[in-house]
Amino acid sequence: MPTFAYQAVDGSGKRLRGQAQAVSSGALARTLEERGLFVLDVAEWNEAARGGARGFRLGRRREVLEVTRALAALLPVGMPLAQALNAASGVASGDVKSSLQEVRARVERGDPLSVALAEHGSLFSPLYVGLVRAGEKSGDLDAAFQRLADQLERDEHLRGKILSAAIYPLMLATAGSVAVTVLLFFVLPRFVTLLEGSGARLPKSTSTLLAFSAALHRAWPVLLLIPFFIAAFATWVRGSDNGRRVWSTIMLALPGISTLRRYALAGRFARLVGVLLGGGAPLLTALDDTIESIGDPNARDDVVRIRTRVREGSSLRAAVADSTLFPPMLAQLVGVGEDAGQLRTFLMKSADIFEERTERATSRLATLAEPAMIIMFGAIVAFVALSLLQAIYGINANSFK
Repeated sequence: MPTFAYQAVDGSGKRLRGQAQAVSSGALARTLEERGLFVLDVAEWNEAARGGARGFRLGRRREVLEVTRALAALLPVGMPLAQALNAASGVASGDVKSSLQEVRARVERGDPLSVALAEHGSLFSPLYVGLVRAGEKSGDLDAAFQRLADQLERDEHLRGKILSAAIYPLMLATAGSVAVTVLLFFVLPRFVTLLEGSGARLPKSTSTLLAFSAALHRAWPVLLLIPFFIAAFATWVRGSDNGRRVWSTIMLALPGISTLRRYALAGRFARLVGVLLGGGAPLLTALDDTIESIGDPNARDDVVRIRTRVREGSSLRAAVADSTLFPPMLAQLVGVGEDAGQLRTFLMKSADIFEERTERATSRLATLAEPAMIIMFGAIVAFVALSLLQAIYGINANSFK
C-alpha cells in the first residue's frame, strides 16, 4: 500500500503535516475529511520525491503553463473537456502527463474537473483549482483557463525578471568570496614564515591580518560545516511553516528588502483576488482561495484577518487599510474600485502597479549591489596587499640599518 504525504488544517486553523498509508490519495483525503480536517494537499511520498521534486519544480511549472495554454486554445473551439485534456497531455511529460491522464479518467467518470485537479495539489495550486471551480459554476470554463494562462505567464515573467536581476550580483559575490578565501588560506601563509622570521616589528595591520588568517586555519573544520548549516536551514525554511514564517519575518525586517517584499506581496494579493473575482467567485470565496495560494505565512495571516473583517461586514478597503503589511496605496485603490463598482478592475490595476514597482525595486537593488560588492571586496584585497607591502617595506628598511 503506497504512502502519501498530506497537508491539512484542523478546526482551530492549525496547519498539520504528516504521512499515512492509503489505497489512493483520494481515499486518504476522504479519511482526513471524516476526521474533521480540511485537506490542502495529498501527494505520494517517497525518498526520491523528497529529494528530487524541488529540482524539477521549474520544469513542472513550465509544463503546467503549456498545458493551461493548450486547454485555453482547445476549449473555445468546442472540443469536449475529456478530449481536450487528452490532447493537452501531449505537451507534458513525466508526472505532469500521468497526472493529466488521471484527471481525464476522473472527468470521464463524471467527476468535476476542479475536484480531479485538487487531487494533484503539488501541480495545481489552490488558485488554479479555485479559478476552475469558479468557471464551472459560472459555465464559462473557457474564460477560466484563459485567465489562468495569463496569470501563469505573468508570474513566470516576473519571476524571470527577478532572477535575471539577481544573477550578476550572485556571481560577483561568489567570485569575490573565492578570491578572498585564496588570499587568506593560500597566499598569506607563504608570507608568515618570512615575516615572523625577519625579527622586524610588524605593523599593527599586518599583525591583525596574520592573526585573523591563523584563526581561520585553526577553525577550518567549522568553516566546512557552514554550507551544511545553510543547506539545513534552507530545507527547514522550504519544508516547514515555522521555517517559512521565520524567513518571511527576516525578509520583512531587512532594510531595502522589506519594501521590495511588501510590494511583491501586495501585487500578489491584488492579482489573486482580482483573478478569482473575474472568474465569478464571490469576494469571501476569493479571499479563502487567496489565503491558500499566497504562500507567505505573514501575508496569509493578514489575509485571514482581512477575510474575517469582510465577513463581519467591513468593506475590503477598511480591512486592507488596517494592514501593517500591505502598502497604504493598496487600500486607496481598493476604495476607489469599491466606490466605482469596479473592484476587480482596480485590483488588477493595483497588481500591475505593485508588480512594476517590484521589478523597479529589484533592478535598483541589483544595480546598487554590484558597486557595493566591488567596493567591499576591493577594500578587502587592498587591505591585505597594503598590510603585506608595509611589512615587506619594514623588513627591507631594517636590512639597510
